[in-house]
Amino acid sequence: MNVPLTRRRIMGGIGAGMLSGVLSHADLAQAAPLAIPSSAGSRPNLILFFPDELRADALACYGNPVTRTPNFDRLARGGTMFRNAHVQYPVCAASRCSMLTGLPTSATGHRGFSYLIQPNEPNLFAMLRQSGYDTFFFGKNDVLAPETFATSLTAWADPPAPGAASGDHAPGARAGVNNGPVTMLLPPMGDRRETSDYGIIQRAIQVIERKESDRPFCLFLPIFQPHPPYRAPADFAAMYKPEDIPALIPPGLSGKPAYHEAIRRAYGLDKAGPEVFVRVRAAYYGQVSYADWLLGELLDALERTGRDKDTAVFVGSDHGDYAGDYGLVEKWHGGLESCLTHVPLIGRVPGVAGGHVADDMVELFDIMPSFLSLAGARSGGTQFGRSLLPQIHGGAGDPNRAAFTEAGINTYEPQAFDTPSGGLYRMKSQLAAQEPVLVSRAASVRTQRHTYIHRPQGQSEFYDRIADPGETRNLIGTKAVAKDQAAMQQRLLNWYINTSGVPQDTRNSRDVPNFTPPQAPKTEAPDRILDL
Repeated sequence: MNVPLTRRRIMGGIGAGMLSGVLSHADLAQAAPLAIPSSAGSRPNLILFFPDELRADALACYGNPVTRTPNFDRLARGGTMFRNAHVQYPVCAASRCSMLTGLPTSATGHRGFSYLIQPNEPNLFAMLRQSGYDTFFFGKNDVLAPETFATSLTAWADPPAPGAASGDHAPGARAGVNNGPVTMLLPPMGDRRETSDYGIIQRAIQVIERKESDRPFCLFLPIFQPHPPYRAPADFAAMYKPEDIPALIPPGLSGKPAYHEAIRRAYGLDKAGPEVFVRVRAAYYGQVSYADWLLGELLDALERTGRDKDTAVFVGSDHGDYAGDYGLVEKWHGGLESCLTHVPLIGRVPGVAGGHVADDMVELFDIMPSFLSLAGARSGGTQFGRSLLPQIHGGAGDPNRAAFTEAGINTYEPQAFDTPSGGLYRMKSQLAAQEPVLVSRAASVRTQRHTYIHRPQGQSEFYDRIADPGETRNLIGTKAVAKDQAAMQQRLLNWYINTSGVPQDTRNSRDVPNFTPPQAPKTEAPDRILDL
């Protein structure tokens, strides 16, 4: 059935009553299915579980000595863990746009929060749907323009937390006021089953439990946690004690970009002691463990229904979070620290042996060609991601590959700056508007050893991550790294030349178009307006 596309329907989902009942295939067909003959056959169902602001180093399987993440670890044991995955942009919307188009921000201009994928842009969901998949999107949007939903998705929903307004994933955050430092710390939430994220997982389980098998499905599950404000359901909020948190990267380091101290002053964080940031990290880890529990609910449903035998499950995230490192919270539009760019990426494919760990550099938009390969679908245009399937099958990746990340907005593109927001999020947009140089465009390139960050309007950086994994000692311009710095600069330049300004797949005639003016009426002009 066709359902009119409205903002309310996009934000509120496909009907409150559907969550409590078993969804039929007809109920789920929000947009008319394509008439493409297909069967699940050897094409697996696809699930992308996508927590917001999840740092790779917050998971036990990535070496965290404190966190309890048994379900992320369980997925890693059954699949392949990509140890060095980095995003294309450190802010939600731009990162997700790159992931679904396979293009860096420099090729598309998807900067800021309000420039989303348009109907004329090829995207992963539209390609899968055209190849015979049912595509479902449950959770916060931040990626598709409203006009793109109907052409890309079979059904979508953004269920709010019980009693919260539509689209409100963190009740209280937008209305919250801090009289002291803006730490983003809030009191714990209530029951773990009374969140928007739990509603998202329940929608997904309804799809997993459906009886139809003639069309494979793709589920995109962008949950909110562990996004600031730092608050988890009560039983997770108490999981980690501040005294058990390992040392954080301290503030006040030399050679850092100007926004570090500007954020600390504007947020009042320069008046907060180290114990405050340890509490932030403990609360963040509680959110991570809550996201892990939600993943466990999903994996249990797959095993209970037998869908684990025909469903590929991937985990990723749009970017990380400072979570107390450098004396900072949240993320920053111009931030390119590894705690923002380095995210977990785990893939498990049915019938493929697991337990692999891939050390080569990979990028978040590699998810796109990986899903298309699994689906036997073709890309709808140019894209720069690389399929992860060779590593998932136990093969070697490219040891010489680098990962590239862009960030920031310049003053000549005011349309990309944030719409002013209120509550706990207000300071970020205000600071960027008041001091736009703090969010100036920047770009980074990372190899397995080095990080090079180029800021034309600010402090550039160079790090040896083997000797300095926390990126605390900026070596830019020093003799010891001169040769390596030059090589990284050249690599970044080559990347921009090779990836920028990708043309759309449209063709126009170069001939001057014919123009025949409309034939004018031969009657004389009336002396009065004609009666209507």
